[in-house]
Amino acid sequence: MQRYKGIVTYDGSGFSGYQIQLNGRTVQEELEKALRTMHKGADVNVIASGRTDAGVHARGQVIHFDSFLQLPSERWVKALNGLLPEDISIMEVHTASSDFHARFDAKGKTYKYVVYMGSVRNPFKRHYAAYHPYKTDISKIKNAADFLIGTHDYTSFCSTKTDKENKVRTVSKISIEQNLDELVFTFTGNGFLYNMVRIMVGTLLDVGTGKIELVRIPDILAGRDRTLAGKTAPAEGLYLWEVYY
Repeated sequence: MQRYKGIVTYDGSGFSGYQIQLNGRTVQEELEKALRTMHKGADVNVIASGRTDAGVHARGQVIHFDSFLQLPSERWVKALNGLLPEDISIMEVHTASSDFHARFDAKGKTYKYVVYMGSVRNPFKRHYAAYHPYKTDISKIKNAADFLIGTHDYTSFCSTKTDKENKVRTVSKISIEQNLDELVFTFTGNGFLYNMVRIMVGTLLDVGTGKIELVRIPDILAGRDRTLAGKTAPAEGLYLWEVYY
């Protein structure tokens, strides 16, 4: 058996998330269905760098799987893309060491979050950006984001549904760029808790609209209490951009 590492991109708007579940279409299910066809009915388990929720997109999701097929990279890509639905694409497939693990070997990730700020709702962006038509002070958002960089306990910025006991993570970079009517957040860190990026975005947007005072961000971090932070931003604006090994 050969272990393979792949990079997958998908439009999350038609999925109930990455991980297989009893009810709902998932990315993992579609990947394993395509591999099952290639392996003439044999099951192939696909492991990803992490789960994405319903509606969340991925540009650079990393997966691994084991196969008895010995195919070059370009044939894997062509064969899988011929079997997968149009909202999933395999970008790369390469051989990997037998002990490579897409989830446990990951050293860091970058997420992007897109906010549409036009005065009128754009139906063509409804699945790919969160709608935020309110007057927003971008400079306050950038200043508030600086407080979130570093190594902290991010309990206040994590869903209470998380199964992680240790909530200390390192966020190495946060950048915020305004492109016409869009605001694009980029977060890079060694790992992110459940809903962490979406809660950080929601909180920063609340700072920008004046619902949360900029100077409160350090206290919110120190308080380790989810109720202190802002709302959880919608899923459709979030993109898993890149995974580092």
